[in-house]
Amino acid sequence: MPVADEPEDTAEPLLTPAEGVPPVLATAAEIADAAARLAAGTGPLAVDAERASGFRYSARAYLIQLRRAGSGSFLIDPIPVADDLAPLAAVINELEWVLHSADQDLPGLAELGLRPARLFDTELGGRLAGFERVGLAAMVERLLGRALRKGHGAADWSTRPLPDDWLNYAALDVELLLELRDAVAVELALQDKTDWAAQEFEHIRLTEPPAPKAERWRRTSGIHTLRKARQLAVVRELWTARDALARARDVAPARILPDAAIIAAATAEPRSIAQLRTLPVFGGPRQRRYSREWLAAVDRARTLPDDELPPLTQPFDGPPPVNRWERRDPAAAKRLNRARGAMGELSTELAIPVENLLSPDLVRRLCWDGLPDYDRVPDDPADLSAAIDGFLKSGGARPWQRELAVPRLTTALIPAGTTE
Repeated sequence: MPVADEPEDTAEPLLTPAEGVPPVLATAAEIADAAARLAAGTGPLAVDAERASGFRYSARAYLIQLRRAGSGSFLIDPIPVADDLAPLAAVINELEWVLHSADQDLPGLAELGLRPARLFDTELGGRLAGFERVGLAAMVERLLGRALRKGHGAADWSTRPLPDDWLNYAALDVELLLELRDAVAVELALQDKTDWAAQEFEHIRLTEPPAPKAERWRRTSGIHTLRKARQLAVVRELWTARDALARARDVAPARILPDAAIIAAATAEPRSIAQLRTLPVFGGPRQRRYSREWLAAVDRARTLPDDELPPLTQPFDGPPPVNRWERRDPAAAKRLNRARGAMGELSTELAIPVENLLSPDLVRRLCWDGLPDYDRVPDDPADLSAAIDGFLKSGGARPWQRELAVPRLTTALIPAGTTE
């Protein structure tokens, strides 16, 4: 079972950094000085980055927070110094970085040439240690007895100048991160999970950002209400036009045109600007200047030949939705139920979330068509174990995951009737 969190009513509030809020560094000379001071420090480097998700199209970092023992904390505005970060990279890229939920920040930092030699992810460490709540504030409170005030994480960090209270919040995000790293490391060691965590941290460090999924337009909210291929074509054309405009302006797509407006246009299929402007949102002052672009997208969808219309259902890369397995392949559905049961039991025994034990998608793929001769009783269960291990390895499962999961999955996937 997950480790229960400690009571939260005795935590000491942490309102400001002990050394005060550091100034924002935004010149090449300031970056070079910060690099020299960080080089003189010791131990790992606490790292955080603030983005403008929901406001900007890109995932770039708009503020970088660093802290190292013996050096103090630093706030860096990377926008004016994006080409002047080489001295900083030369110092910090050699260090172990400590981040909370590292996969959120590493891609944007990598765009600036900042990449860690080693990694410790306190959020992931908390998951592996079985903590029920793994947010930064919750873990700092549980392990260090301090209360962090959260509140600006979803702000528009592309704002300039950044408000003082935002900078205070940003500095606090790294104020105790190094202490938290050590506390999490102790918890992992007590549970004999240090090596498992190290493998996971290295996996995150080396994993490249995933390629954009095909047909992203199908994720438009409300698209499930549409029943005609022509309507889907309107969604696709409007989504594509919106995406191009959002990319060019570096504005979050939903701020250009909300999904609800796209669905409304797909339903109504307006034939003129006047008709378009009667629809919700399209008649607003910010949208009227793009009326021609939006109507052109609708017209493109209207004039598409029938054989170029998108199919009503999305092509699947891999197994179909699980709710269709029973009808399409009852044997596979039973295999998945047994595999899920086995992984659930292992999750409970180790106090590790099942999704961290093994990718649920990988389990689904294994049970759908990952192995040949599913229904044949193996002459030697070791052959089945080897096949499962090979499949999981090819799917990116780490050694510790395979060591734990393969025996359980082997037992679960032996054809029913031989062990039941």
